[in-house]
Amino acid sequence: MKVSFIGAGQVGATAAYMLASKDVVSEIVMVDIDDAVIGKALDMMCCSPLVPFESVITGSTDYSSIADSSLIVITAGLARKQGMTREDLLAKNSAIMSSIASSVKEHAPDAICIIVTNPLDVMTYLFLKKSGLAKQRVIGMAGVLDSARLRNFIAAELKVSPAKVEGMVMGAHGDSMVPLPELTLVDGKPITSLLDADAIARLVERTAKCGGEVVKYLKTGSAYYSPAASIIEMVTAILSDSSKMLPCSVFVSGEYGLFEMCMGLPVKLGKNGVAEIVELDLSAESSALLKASAEVTRANIVELGL
Repeated sequence: MKVSFIGAGQVGATAAYMLASKDVVSEIVMVDIDDAVIGKALDMMCCSPLVPFESVITGSTDYSSIADSSLIVITAGLARKQGMTREDLLAKNSAIMSSIASSVKEHAPDAICIIVTNPLDVMTYLFLKKSGLAKQRVIGMAGVLDSARLRNFIAAELKVSPAKVEGMVMGAHGDSMVPLPELTLVDGKPITSLLDADAIARLVERTAKCGGEVVKYLKTGSAYYSPAASIIEMVTAILSDSSKMLPCSVFVSGEYGLFEMCMGLPVKLGKNGVAEIVELDLSAESSALLKASAEVTRANIVELGL
């Protein structure tokens, strides 16, 4: 089993190391335009006797090294700087993603691809269109991260273990994301019975702006530990063929009344990628917010002329 990472910055390299530490794949390849990737791979391999793991990690600046990959994680692109929105990255990252899509189409057309580059939903749609891969095999990582952030903030607010919090965030990855209070549970109890509306709204807002909050403190980069862990959650679900339900950005063909875009929805992941898009019963308010979130993504797609 071979997994490749295109982009070996903070997110890609951290995710590659997390995957190696699980010791569930035989080969991990990191590809980057900077040959520092070779040194990063060597450094990781020197951890293998200590962690330990048997996975073989290599670094390369040559896209041909992704050949025969079962799964490819794409994190390459510019990261947000302080004061930037994810949409500010649209033009520059679209050019990068188009080039990567061509390389994947040439060297690994049968791989399942997880897109992490922002703005996430638009980049996922762009990659799907440019690569020609089947829609089930192109998946954006966003909802897993957004949901983890919400669960963390709820757990801290209620002073409970994060493991006791169940929740899901749908919609576009950005300020228009759609947390679902009606489907958020703490130790089996609805969040709406444990927190008042103002508290829930405050936690929801912090979740939507968490990425920017991290950027503000880092100053020269963006979040990478939690995005990397979110990637591994998806990779593990796919490699284990678990059919685990996770919120991911996927191509829609009428689900939730949405068409011809990629949007964050609950899906079951397995060995072939997206096994099923799960349609949940949403409140009227959440349904309206999801449609409004989709319009934000639609505007960005139109701006790119896709």
